[in-house]
Amino acid sequence: MSTTQTRVYLARLAGTGVFDSLGDQVGKIRDVVVTPRTSGRAPIVTGFVVEVAPRRRIFVPMARISSIEPGSVVTSGVVNLRRFDGRPEEILVVAQLLDHRVTLIETGEQVTIHDIGMSQERNLEWNISRLFIRKAGAGFGRRGATLTVPWNEVSDLFSQSPQQPVDALLASIETMRPADLAKLLQELPQKRRLELISGLDVAKLADVFEELPEDDRVEIMSELGLERARDVLEEMDPDDAADLLSELSPEQAEEYLGAMEQDEADDLRRLLTYDDFSAGGMMTTEPIVVSSDATIAEALARVRQPQLSPALASQVYVTRAPLETPTGKYVGVAHVQRLLRESPASLVSGVLDTSLTPIGPGAPLGQVARYFATYNLVALPVVDENDQLLGAVTIDDVIDHMLPENWRENEIDEEG
Repeated sequence: MSTTQTRVYLARLAGTGVFDSLGDQVGKIRDVVVTPRTSGRAPIVTGFVVEVAPRRRIFVPMARISSIEPGSVVTSGVVNLRRFDGRPEEILVVAQLLDHRVTLIETGEQVTIHDIGMSQERNLEWNISRLFIRKAGAGFGRRGATLTVPWNEVSDLFSQSPQQPVDALLASIETMRPADLAKLLQELPQKRRLELISGLDVAKLADVFEELPEDDRVEIMSELGLERARDVLEEMDPDDAADLLSELSPEQAEEYLGAMEQDEADDLRRLLTYDDFSAGGMMTTEPIVVSSDATIAEALARVRQPQLSPALASQVYVTRAPLETPTGKYVGVAHVQRLLRESPASLVSGVLDTSLTPIGPGAPLGQVARYFATYNLVALPVVDENDQLLGAVTIDDVIDHMLPENWRENEIDEEG
């Protein structure tokens, strides 16, 4: 292996491109795997966690690394695309060691790890050799001094601290998609997982909850505390929040509903009355709804809301007052592609598609799926017997319900 550095600092490798011997990019480094050893031997660096398309985290052993240069890591041989699944004895540097508090053996002083250096030995193994640490500040708001020490001059390197900060970990996942962040949460030890969850903002945590398997989100919800759990539920899409509540005990679900805003709780209670595999059980109660006298400019302004999914933003529904679901009488749907071709000052009511027949909340999954397939839809309005708009079903929710219950936990077939 070649390297321009006698020592490589691992936090700086996060996000570095990984290339094959031909110069084609394989992926990016997301973490480094370390295994502790006994008898005073330095911890060994066994490999990298590399993110490859499509957002899969794989393990690349150090034996496959032929070069480490500033800004690039080169692999040799065939890369195994099997999803990374950490072993109990393995430690993730970015996820578990950065921001970890340790004790300087000589002085007994508590310090924080900010980076970890590895060096290659004569036997070609890469071992942890140095720690870049920061001492506690001398006063409020003052940052402590930094220094580099040998790895064996600290204690508690691999022990659990009472409460470990997550600053470095949050920085490393800033651009990670919710589905991939959900996978990371499942890989972390419970303590570190809860610390990361406590550091995530409510909006991102709500997105992650929508991607977690049932057992994991029920377990995590019970650890959040009433106030934060309420905030997450209010931030989630109503259909996903209702699905989560249905997985809890009736007493626990009612406790969360009682802590929520009344109108949001009423929406969720209404969704909970429908069967999970019906149009009512799959729909969101927050589609884009405007009145007949709304202009196209007003409708497009609503579509631009960043929190809307692409499917939900594809249609604007026109109803009579009230405009909150359940609305007044449903009038029709305006497709965004049509709105983009019209004058902004024109009325939405002038470009309505009245040929799209809404579906009832009791329609079973099979009927909903056939409707989507027949008319090439990405969203579908749901109305009651009085033609009041109750919500909209989007194609992602239909697919979600058609897949096996544990589909989030299964490997993605790269060729399928």
